[in-house]
Amino acid sequence: MKIAVVIPKYGLVGGAEGFAYELTERLAMRSRFEIHLFANQWRQGKAPVIFHKVPMLVFPRFLRQISFAYFANGQIARGGFDLVHSHDRIFQMHLLTMHGIPHERWIRETRDKRLSLFDRSMAWVERKGLKGRHMRMVLPVSGLVKEELLKTYDIPESRMRVIHPGVSLKRFSSLDRKDCRLHIRRRHGLSESDVVVLFVGMNFEIKRLRLVIEGVAELIREEKRGSSLKVLVVGKGNQSPYQALARDLGVTDRVIFAGVTREVEKYYFASDLFAMPSQFDTFGMAVLEAMTAGLPVIITEKVGAKDLVTDGVQGFVLGEEPAASDFGGKISSLLIKENRLKMGEMAHRTALQQSWDRVADEMEEIYLIERDL
Repeated sequence: MKIAVVIPKYGLVGGAEGFAYELTERLAMRSRFEIHLFANQWRQGKAPVIFHKVPMLVFPRFLRQISFAYFANGQIARGGFDLVHSHDRIFQMHLLTMHGIPHERWIRETRDKRLSLFDRSMAWVERKGLKGRHMRMVLPVSGLVKEELLKTYDIPESRMRVIHPGVSLKRFSSLDRKDCRLHIRRRHGLSESDVVVLFVGMNFEIKRLRLVIEGVAELIREEKRGSSLKVLVVGKGNQSPYQALARDLGVTDRVIFAGVTREVEKYYFASDLFAMPSQFDTFGMAVLEAMTAGLPVIITEKVGAKDLVTDGVQGFVLGEEPAASDFGGKISSLLIKENRLKMGEMAHRTALQQSWDRVADEMEEIYLIERDL
């Protein structure tokens, strides 16, 4: 089968970019597929992927998506492909992996902003693609994305199938938990007895770091057994308002900013539980990674990874607008070591079923079915 895979930036920084890379590399290693990658930028892996450079007009900004879609579809039309699988908005495709919610809903409702000319161009290309005559299947990355798609587009559910991101199990199996725990805790002045809440993210506001700090502060005020509680923040963001918040709440010594790291796996192993109570996250790869490392997770119902978390089993799923006391209450439960270990083990078992190889198996099945239609 001759497959065209489309994404502007292949294997570079970003959730969609990583998803496309991990999946496509595995499919390209399977002898039944000849994979052609249409991208503007890429990171070349070991798989026999055939790359095609797609031009993109970066200025004016509203032409970025339109130009990429136009040039990509023009090149693909001359290739005689059995299937076109896009991970981004283009005009004509057979399969679309939808990594985000409809662009107009994202801007108007999640970001609470008016649509710019750029936003309107994105929404226009999106509509053209989803209503294109070749479109066969939409593959949202979570049930949350599927729900948002159904609110915007008249797409039969029979033409939708949720395909969750996978996780690279080797990233974790090659590391020693005890060594990671010792090394990272020493680096940040944490003791072995500290109960460490890990927060990983690049957008502190959307992922609600404020709620994490407020919840921990409230718990410490109310319960003496929260005296060993610490928050370890990994990622890039404006630290100043959160440092000021921690200072105002009297927990400055409890909140540690580690910055950006290429050793995030070690930070998972060094921690005791994971928190990402986001306002909105189409999936949340950090949640799955934390589960792979055996951490119980605390998320909200607005995080797509909730598909993999049963409240009270692999962790906790908070409501859409949780209060600090709601978050603190879940932390309180996880201060009990037995609870942490039990939920962490269930989280780990769930994550083991989400390998990239399994995702590739699922996508191969879809390719074969769609080819024969």
